[in-house]
Amino acid sequence: MTPTPCRNAVRGTNVPSKLEALAAKGGGHGETIVKRASRKGHEGGHGGAWKVAFADFCLALLCLFLVLWLLAARDKEKAEDALRASGAGLLADGAGARPVGIGDRPSGSLIDRTPVPWQSSAERRSQEPGDEEPLIGKTRLESPEDLRELQQVLARLGEKAGLSNNLQSVITPAGLRILLHDTERLGLFELGSARPGARLQQLLRDMGPLFAQLDNQLLIIGHTDAVPYSGDGLGSLSNWGLSSGRAMAARTWLRIGGMPDRSVLQVVGMADSAPLEPEQPRAAVNRRIEMLLLTAAQAKAIETMFGAPVSRVPLTEGSDAAGGPAENSLLRQLLPARLGAR
Repeated sequence: MTPTPCRNAVRGTNVPSKLEALAAKGGGHGETIVKRASRKGHEGGHGGAWKVAFADFCLALLCLFLVLWLLAARDKEKAEDALRASGAGLLADGAGARPVGIGDRPSGSLIDRTPVPWQSSAERRSQEPGDEEPLIGKTRLESPEDLRELQQVLARLGEKAGLSNNLQSVITPAGLRILLHDTERLGLFELGSARPGARLQQLLRDMGPLFAQLDNQLLIIGHTDAVPYSGDGLGSLSNWGLSSGRAMAARTWLRIGGMPDRSVLQVVGMADSAPLEPEQPRAAVNRRIEMLLLTAAQAKAIETMFGAPVSRVPLTEGSDAAGGPAENSLLRQLLPARLGAR
């Protein structure tokens, strides 16, 4: 068998290959040592672990600032509500104007569209002795046409506050009956509390300047549903106290909006004694605030009913209000029967 010539032989050269040279030099028994220089100090500054840690730190810092910003905004809203409830002026510059919110009305409208300047309670008392508001320029609504015009204005205010489904108004012989009631989806007050929700607060503030322009007086009446409180002892919470507190809260927010004190004739709490849905006494619509804008005749009748009597009326036949012989004779007949003859 003929041996295969090597590549050098094929090329026609006698130069030994590298492998042959190494074998000839070390005899084929040498140990090859590979030495690498250490670069630990140079590579340490270019690792990626510190970048991940720094990104986590920045993210945590961003979350912290976001939480602090939200808390500061919430505290500012609470402070504004507290200042408004105390009768303070606007926070921005201490004074301003609150628009009536009537919108585009005909030129012959009975309600003035001029904004009512905001004043605190102390300023009103100092400028107007006896807390009496001047009646100059005020409008008295008496006819159904006038009350119907006011209905449209109130409907726009309710839509602006997002309470169009919670606001109703009915024209009655006594005046305009305005109902602010709960629905199954939205309550006007906090549960079991006399504190109005934000939407109701806004609506009542918008109504304040409107009622300030009217000479008509208001009845404010609070109602609840038939759900009782757990306690029934003296001094415990009840629907009577809740309805009265809600009616007073409505008056307070109307006053914050600019309505004068004399615009309210009476504030009443009726608990669950007059439900809108008698067959469903626990229905949401029974939880409501009613405001009755009275005509002049109706306001006079209510004022006479609870004020000083115009004339003395005999209590029994043959007696007078000052107490005469007939009254003394009747007392002598009743006392022995009750206390026993002496």
